[in-house]
Amino acid sequence: MELLNQIIYPDDLRKLSVDQLPELCQELREDIVKELSVNPGHLASSLGVVELTVALHYVYNTPEDRIVWDVGHQAYGHKILTGRREQFCTNRKLGGIRPFPSPDESEYDTFACGHASNSISAALGMAVAAKKTGNTNRRVVAVIGDGALSGGLAFEGLNNVSSSPNDMLIVLNDNNMSIDRSVGGMKQYLLNLNTNETYNALRFKVSRWMHNNGLLEEDRRKGLIRLSNALKSAISHQQNIFDGMNIRYFGPFDGHNVKELVRILRQMKDMGGPKLLHLHTQKGHGYAPAEKDVTIWHAPGKFDPETGERLVDKDPNKPQKYQDVFGHTLLELAQQNPKIVGVTPAMPSGCSMNIMMKEMPERTFDVGIAEGHAVTFSGGMAKDGLLPFCNIYSAFSQRAFDNIIHDVALLNLHVVFCFDRAGIVGEDGPTHHGAFDLAALRPIPNLTISSPMDEHELRRLMYTAQLPDKGPFVIRYPRGGGVLLDWRCPFEEIKVGTGRKMKEGENVAVLSIGPIGNNVTEAVKGTSAAHYDMRFLKPIDEDILKEVAQKYKHIITVENGVKNGGLGSAVLEWMNDHDYSPRITRLGMPDTRFVEHGTVEELQHLVGLDAATIRKTIES
Repeated sequence: MELLNQIIYPDDLRKLSVDQLPELCQELREDIVKELSVNPGHLASSLGVVELTVALHYVYNTPEDRIVWDVGHQAYGHKILTGRREQFCTNRKLGGIRPFPSPDESEYDTFACGHASNSISAALGMAVAAKKTGNTNRRVVAVIGDGALSGGLAFEGLNNVSSSPNDMLIVLNDNNMSIDRSVGGMKQYLLNLNTNETYNALRFKVSRWMHNNGLLEEDRRKGLIRLSNALKSAISHQQNIFDGMNIRYFGPFDGHNVKELVRILRQMKDMGGPKLLHLHTQKGHGYAPAEKDVTIWHAPGKFDPETGERLVDKDPNKPQKYQDVFGHTLLELAQQNPKIVGVTPAMPSGCSMNIMMKEMPERTFDVGIAEGHAVTFSGGMAKDGLLPFCNIYSAFSQRAFDNIIHDVALLNLHVVFCFDRAGIVGEDGPTHHGAFDLAALRPIPNLTISSPMDEHELRRLMYTAQLPDKGPFVIRYPRGGGVLLDWRCPFEEIKVGTGRKMKEGENVAVLSIGPIGNNVTEAVKGTSAAHYDMRFLKPIDEDILKEVAQKYKHIITVENGVKNGGLGSAVLEWMNDHDYSPRITRLGMPDTRFVEHGTVEELQHLVGLDAATIRKTIES
């Protein structure tokens, strides 16, 4: 690590010669592999942009110049080069550096980027702000890739870039991937797109000469771009979508040739108007195991950096993950019900819809990073007789809130929403915690909102949801393993709006929803507290509420989501509306701060959802 050891901040990087940069890239790549082998994180994406990361910080005057990362799991190299190499061993750990770039952590992190597709819009805002405030020396770069260009916000940003005066650069990191393989027409378009490098070099020189001689004022520049685009389209017999939007397109170039990247970025740095640099990269580049299976190595867990052997826990007595129970159950239901189809926004492996996808590819749809479209697409299929199971990570479902209301609930369409990663997710932190779905969705008419306490309940709720005339039906469940080894069980209908009594008691009643109820089961052991698994937030079980209101003076509600607006609020409202006045204590995630990153166990303790804290609440 001879060169990397010399670098604390990008100013140190810029002291190197261009000829030293390939060696630095190799050292940076080795450092990322070494660190992530013992402290797991997002490996393949960061390996794929090592050269780009080095080139950007070498050419641009960061942090005064702005680099806006899209999909923050690309940014480990960026963190290491911007003063956080010594702390990188704490990445994703409680109290350590954050899993994704955040301006709260470093001035080099210009914007939050835990969710995809926001870089172009944010960078455009910064570019416009620079012009409006007279900061003419500031350069702004948006780095978008890993499938993020399929997101609707990216296209909205591009549309505005084409019409707002700005000098920003968009770098398209085209690795043909998101987490799984990229899908859709834009993916195929980018694969086919080609521009002659000699032509680009000539255009660089001509434009710089005209700019230096004062011949490239705005109206003339736009006219020349239109003429250039027309000539290029005529010669190549291909229309370029970016050129068509008056965004100057350059590429595609090799994204792993760092010296060439430096040359290109230097030439483009002072060009006026919006520009797009198209780079072909390889996710996992430079580490053979990651190159061979990029989906597995997106976030591989611990591994041997020398052999590439993943250190996977193969304990046969370990419960299945909730996502795998979902995947196997969905396939079983689809085999019985020909109307069922599966929809996922770029997460077939993450949500285990790949199980059905393998057996029934014609009945599963990966729509790319496009949650709003996934919901409305599902609504369209439901309108004409199909039964979509639309699986979205809870935190990402926030991007489809209006679609859920306007395109499904309003029409009372039979779509089953399966929200994976609900509640505290752990090391991915505040951008990925599924904190808000219960509170956000509860006021919406026509929705059924449920959460299973264990894997059997998940299977039964999925079976119930696909029965006729159920309307829009939400099932939420957490990341990670369940609690049962014998997770397979016969399908049985659960009456919508009914909970179940798990333990008799006196003095105190604990009402929980979802798998967090397993912590309650442990907490109430040996106490006089009763425990009810509510199962449904909407419609809520009013018989249970009446029973506990009449029998108990103290009620505790427990939910793996924000406590304001969810189960606790629903219970408070019902008690008030029916003239009951027990003392109610609500346990859940706070709405006064975002919950940080750490292990699930650490974070549950931090917010008071672990069994020990629930027990103390009961005793108090």
